[in-house]
Amino acid sequence: MNKEELKIRLESLLVSPTFEDAAEWLTVIIDPEVWEGFARQLRSTEGFDLDYLFCVTAVDWRTHFTVVYHLTSTVHRHMLVVKARLDRERPEIRTVSDIWRTAEFHEREAYDLMGIVFTGHPDLRRLFMTDEWKGWPLRKDYEDPVNMIKL
Repeated sequence: MNKEELKIRLESLLVSPTFEDAAEWLTVIIDPEVWEGFARQLRSTEGFDLDYLFCVTAVDWRTHFTVVYHLTSTVHRHMLVVKARLDRERPEIRTVSDIWRTAEFHEREAYDLMGIVFTGHPDLRRLFMTDEWKGWPLRKDYEDPVNMIKL
């Protein structure tokens, strides 16, 4: 399925979806509240069959966070990027580790480095930083007392 066909199919799943067209892969922007149901549809709906989540990351825009999911279909060879905007004061989104097992590691990484909370995650704890570590080192407002670098 090419980008245009994928876009038309997505419009049948979402009410007034927002797309970013400048990227190599089709990108859809969603509300975090619909993410879990939408993710299940992407995984199980024939024609989408997005059976592999290969990246989850987060972007700090200072005013909010964006969580970015990269999905692909090993059956049809199409790819989709899904973005969700999160509140800076309470950055939470439902885990998809029960839908795509690879999300378990990626969500832990986003939690450890950015402080994104994936509700319902089976093992949401620090991954790289020690349990005693304070703060989220990849956030733009993080202050490193040792290196004294400000972004």
